[in-house]
Amino acid sequence: MASKLSLQTAYTLKGTGAQMPVLGFGVYQSPTDVAIASVTTALKTGYRHIDGAQYYGNEKEAKSRPLVSATCKVGEAVRKWCQETGSKRSDVFVTTKIIAPEDTLEKTLASVRNSVEVANLDGYVDCFLVHTPTSGPEGRKHLWQALKQLQAEGKVKTPGVSNFGVKHLEEIQKTGELPAVNQIEIHPWCQQRPIVEYCKQNNIVLQAYCPIVRGKYADDAELNEIAKKHGVSWAQVLIRWSLQKGYVPLPKSDTPSRIASNADVFDFELDEDDMAKLDAKDLGKEGAVAPNPVDCP
Repeated sequence: MASKLSLQTAYTLKGTGAQMPVLGFGVYQSPTDVAIASVTTALKTGYRHIDGAQYYGNEKEAKSRPLVSATCKVGEAVRKWCQETGSKRSDVFVTTKIIAPEDTLEKTLASVRNSVEVANLDGYVDCFLVHTPTSGPEGRKHLWQALKQLQAEGKVKTPGVSNFGVKHLEEIQKTGELPAVNQIEIHPWCQQRPIVEYCKQNNIVLQAYCPIVRGKYADDAELNEIAKKHGVSWAQVLIRWSLQKGYVPLPKSDTPSRIASNADVFDFELDEDDMAKLDAKDLGKEGAVAPNPVDCP
């Protein structure tokens, strides 16, 4: 499977049949204007999967959610690119997230609807995730109900979750179904194996954020030996590792050359020895470089 991957390869999401490209472009903490340029560069490079969120501050100004302080430029960049290239809205897979419920289900629904509206992408987003499980059982229930309602309205194609541990996923399963997507931190130093195994058993696609570990291990000798062996960068090795594991990595950069190199990962393949060396680096939860609330109550 790994050798046949390309920038055009997509996974079919269970329950909806939606096609999610195997490589995504993250816009975490990109300043407003920078987000436009970065998303535009990514689309021109060949990315067709853009990952944003309310919390990242790159959705349009919304008085109801102070965290959303910058204009959502993801939608603007996608619309402009479609107009300039004659591409269809459906050519780009856009993900966003909601971080917390409001005090009522109706207000939570309004918050989700607002995210869809300000994105201004033909009235829908491809994938909408519950950003974190930290709102507790009742909060998670409201968030999931809101996403399912928006799915019924056609405003959300595929609802999913982020940072959910096994117990949180089992909690959702009690409603009658499991999400199609779980976005968690995954890289060789934080492999989250119990969650990965559960998701694989239940056909849940895993999106991997922080796939290049925010550069923390750029000087790792073994990693750089593997990179030298294949004539690529250490970051490309980590992205390729994620792809060969069957994950959907979401590398983030605002530097055009790095945006391009992060996508140039389909003309080489890590061998069994390379993969084994990287697999052996797992530090468990201690290896996380971002907040990792997979065990929260």
